[in-house]
Amino acid sequence: MSVDPKNSSLHQSAQKIGIPFTKCWNPIDRHIEVNGLKLHFLEWGDPAKPTVVLLHGFAQSAHSFDFVSLSLADRFHVLALDFRGHGESDWSSNEDYTRESMQKDLEDFVIKTNSAPVIIIGLSLGGTIGYKYTAANQKLVRSLIIIDVAPRLQESGVQRVRKFVENKDYFDSIEEMVSAVQAFRPDRTKDQLVASVMRNAKQHADGRWSWKYDPVLKRQNSRYEQTAEDRMHLWKTLESITCPTLFVRGSESDVVTAETATELVSRMQNAREVTVNGAGHLVTTDNPIGFIESIDPFLKRGFES
Repeated sequence: MSVDPKNSSLHQSAQKIGIPFTKCWNPIDRHIEVNGLKLHFLEWGDPAKPTVVLLHGFAQSAHSFDFVSLSLADRFHVLALDFRGHGESDWSSNEDYTRESMQKDLEDFVIKTNSAPVIIIGLSLGGTIGYKYTAANQKLVRSLIIIDVAPRLQESGVQRVRKFVENKDYFDSIEEMVSAVQAFRPDRTKDQLVASVMRNAKQHADGRWSWKYDPVLKRQNSRYEQTAEDRMHLWKTLESITCPTLFVRGSESDVVTAETATELVSRMQNAREVTVNGAGHLVTTDNPIGFIESIDPFLKRGFES
């Protein structure tokens, strides 16, 4: 398979797969100093409109939300953040990639961008950071969307994701990277894969390619184990949240079961759930159109009430 970067433009790809958008927004690359690190984020849309903060999953980047950002930018001011060690953000010199540090980064990010009150949308790791931030900063959050993450996860699904992330550090070509992702998610279209890979990969001086994140993250992630005490604390965190919350699960997710999703919503104070068909754990890239359609009523409701 031959990949032509010229044909991987975001707007062309979005039009091909039917992403709903009315204006060809182009994101502005920005950087901000947070806790001694320069963090990168993408800014979309009109700053005068309500702000949505997008938080990506482990080993992903702000560009993982590009299709979603393009669609949301018609109605919202969108800030898609690269967590420390991810995308174009600085790597931590002392290898500090704890969830607590990422939460602190987010707290300072919202303050320094003067964007509160915000709508938080977080996938996987980003969902965890998002709901922990929300619980600790209730007055700064309008509403919260948690995507396919919960205190209780399916170990088989977690291990499958880890195996993919830890499989290989370097690739000889973009084509090889696309093939690797296609083997992981064979139901994604070629246009989706090429557009995603082109924005989440970097080429090194020797010609090889890698994903845009600190390799230290892979080692730390392989050692990370959630204890029963951790899970209990996360449940209590979710139970404390008062803002309107939407839990989004992929119908084919092997990370969060339907039963866990229902339990999470029942334990929260003001939550509802929705399932996106044709999507696994990585809902926003597995079925971006389905995801956008699933959150639209929730977002509209927040500004009608």
